[in-house]
Amino acid sequence: MRGPPALLALEDGTIYRGTAFGAAGTREGEVVFTTSMAGYQEILTDPSYCGQIITMTCPLIGNYGVNPEDLESQGVYARALVVREASKTASSHRAAGKLPEWLAGLGVVGIEGVDTRALTRRIRTAGAMRGVVSSEERSPDALVDRARAAPRMEGLDLVREVTRTRPEPWTEGFSAFGAPLGDEAGASSAEQLRVTAVDYGVKRNILRHLVHAGFHVTVVPGTSTAGEILAGRPDGVFLSNGPGDPAAVTYGIETIRGLAGKVPIFGICLGHQMMGLAFGGGTYKLKFGHRGGNQPVKDLVTGKVEITSQNHGFAVDPGLFGRGEVELTHVNLNDQTVEGLRHRGLRAFSVQYHPEASPGPHDATHLFARFRELILAR
Repeated sequence: MRGPPALLALEDGTIYRGTAFGAAGTREGEVVFTTSMAGYQEILTDPSYCGQIITMTCPLIGNYGVNPEDLESQGVYARALVVREASKTASSHRAAGKLPEWLAGLGVVGIEGVDTRALTRRIRTAGAMRGVVSSEERSPDALVDRARAAPRMEGLDLVREVTRTRPEPWTEGFSAFGAPLGDEAGASSAEQLRVTAVDYGVKRNILRHLVHAGFHVTVVPGTSTAGEILAGRPDGVFLSNGPGDPAAVTYGIETIRGLAGKVPIFGICLGHQMMGLAFGGGTYKLKFGHRGGNQPVKDLVTGKVEITSQNHGFAVDPGLFGRGEVELTHVNLNDQTVEGLRHRGLRAFSVQYHPEASPGPHDATHLFARFRELILAR
């Protein structure tokens, strides 16, 4: 049974017609695409997608259902979901529910029946655009006007929308089979190093990997100052992923400057971009970003090529590396953009991609062990 008519309107005036699934309503945001063929639940609950309308390029989404183990945060931060076909059945022994009903329960608007290949080509040609998904408004012109009035991602601080409000311990790790494990996970307290994870929109699987690497993890708000973080006497600081324009998160950049040289630092995604800014570099918006689990990255330190999971619309300007004190460590083999950096004089490194593989390949999970080795090298 198909849902009611729905529309997707882009700011360039393009209209896509389909049918609604999930919750009824109208949502606006930046329309982007991800090439991941699976992991739709992790993608939807990744806080890095805050403010965005997600287009899945894989034509059938929802076929293995949803379950609580695959949640990367407490809710869905994406504004809406666009798919070719939303499966009405859940064919997996792990399924605890179906995607359409799950989205409806969370108030998330979806549209199916869209030619997602054509939409993806338009985004690749014109760049990520503001758009509106609606199962209520029938006037295409009104939706286009609303899309054009929506805020642009440039200059937008979205960290405050997704970060936690107070420090919290994190103890969940993995079982031998990779499933989440409770408080008994990880090494004993005597063996563990203390790491403070700064939450700019952190995913749960990242925190599990930190525990698995032998860290005693405390997660703090993204608005925390360097003084507040250092007062906890951490052995290392982890800077998480997150949404929005890194240059707009001025308080985070200032915190990183206050931490640099005082404690080892490992950053990913938004944390990586803000580290580049803290070290005197710049960032810029990519035409359509990197989103998916198949991005090839070359590690210039080891010479190896890794397939990585990514979700970002901004990148570090390579002009940073002309300063001499910061070294380029990783490059994207599709477009040669910056994927990693290391400060030569300070114990700090970062990567643009998501090494915890949620969803995606496991090629880069060794970076959590590299962080531990950096701390132990003191």
